[in-house]
Amino acid sequence: MAQDFSLRCYCYIDRMQAQYAAFVGSVTQGDLPTEGMAALYVEMAPGNEVFRIVDVAVKATEARPGAQIVEREFGMFEIHSTSQSAVLEAGQVVLDRLGLSINDRIRPSVVSTQVITRIDPYQSQLINRFRRGSMLVPGETLLVLECAPAAYINYAVNEAEKSASIKVIHVSSVGRFGRMWLSGSESEIITARDAAIRAMESLEGQPE
Repeated sequence: MAQDFSLRCYCYIDRMQAQYAAFVGSVTQGDLPTEGMAALYVEMAPGNEVFRIVDVAVKATEARPGAQIVEREFGMFEIHSTSQSAVLEAGQVVLDRLGLSINDRIRPSVVSTQVITRIDPYQSQLINRFRRGSMLVPGETLLVLECAPAAYINYAVNEAEKSASIKVIHVSSVGRFGRMWLSGSESEIITARDAAIRAMESLEGQPE
């Protein structure tokens, strides 16, 4: 393994929630996941390493690739299956091939959070222009949460949906930072925010 290799994210999702799975299905170019599937997100640098590692992962088990993305700095892929054991096995094969353990990943950090109550109609229209999930309705409370490395935002939004009655507006998980936009009542948004932060803080790893 190259000396400058970095395992930026290794993130296992045990059960994809309904809205999150639907959102992923609307943006992915690979195999489509559905609610209840297990998933694994892996982000790395240099980005081109992702092509070799995806090949290793999908040959190992029945887990199928949903995303394979390489941008300027990093590469990221996602695999999923109805079998949690298949996803976990594929992930272990990836770690073994890299000669790393899960604790070699970068630990996620919450970069910023914003809770905006009674969203203005003009603001909601601006956000609706780029969203790929639910519509943001004027008067709702909006949560915008940003984390690094970017791919961990997938874990955060799935855990938020587990814990609160919210709407998934949009998720961006590529680049230097990951971001999620959620809406709902103020109390549910606070619950979702706290669940997302708590979930990321529970993950072990190395400082970036």
